[in-house]
Amino acid sequence: MSLTQVSAAKVFGGWHKQFSHASSSNHCDMRFAVYLPPQAEKQNVPVVYWLSGLTCTDENFMQKAGALRVAAELGLAIVAPDTSPRGDDVADDADGAYDFGLGAGFYVNATQTPFAQHYQMYDYVVNELPKLIEQHFPVTTQRAISGHSMGGHGALMIALKNPQRYASVSAFSPISQPMNCPWGQKAFAGYLGNDQQQWRQYDSSELVKASPVQDHIPALVDQGEQDNFLVEQLKPEALVGAAKLVDYPLTLRMQPGYDHSYYFIASFIEEHLQFHARCIIDKS
Repeated sequence: MSLTQVSAAKVFGGWHKQFSHASSSNHCDMRFAVYLPPQAEKQNVPVVYWLSGLTCTDENFMQKAGALRVAAELGLAIVAPDTSPRGDDVADDADGAYDFGLGAGFYVNATQTPFAQHYQMYDYVVNELPKLIEQHFPVTTQRAISGHSMGGHGALMIALKNPQRYASVSAFSPISQPMNCPWGQKAFAGYLGNDQQQWRQYDSSELVKASPVQDHIPALVDQGEQDNFLVEQLKPEALVGAAKLVDYPLTLRMQPGYDHSYYFIASFIEEHLQFHARCIIDKS
């Protein structure tokens, strides 16, 4: 599969690059960003996949999170896909709302018309993108996954469904129980239809409950106490309650004074990347 380079910039001794490619999962052109630390010039390095939140692209995290210096020090590659398929033929929310359609793929495989044609973000993140990264870049098959808000939901859900593929998972302000919040209910109904049994396969709190002990991987979640979306949309208590039922190795840190923004992510991203680096080493 061919890649088209969109941009390149040297940073902290490594390279941040953007690429576009024709996606076999989403049946449209997709874009992603990759940061290769300086160590990648001499050896293959592990990868942290970052999934962003509503309205974001591949650019938000790379530019705002302050993660690249830490990744360079730890020898981690970072890969950030877009948050949805895009293009003139890609279906969007009928009213152009920010929380559904373009920029809001929710990392599921849509089954409903007209979204099923392009919105196969689960397959893209789990299968197509890692295969592409491992084919074209100096990386190992050691992976971790992280994300924010909608992307925090995506990271937790994907790790819970594919524990053998990741050494660890972390999230900032994740949508922890999408079946029971307005964002998730709108997205799941639109992409998956009204059968809530289909919704359960993408709900992290439900997946934790069904997770056998041999599939448990370390999980770290940071949540700001002053997050405007905390009560109505994010519901971390549901995730913690589910984890306690099965003794899942989840650490939730409620951070006083912090909100939902990239200021919050930038404040703790170093600890998250250090967490993933330790887990990758432990699993090696």
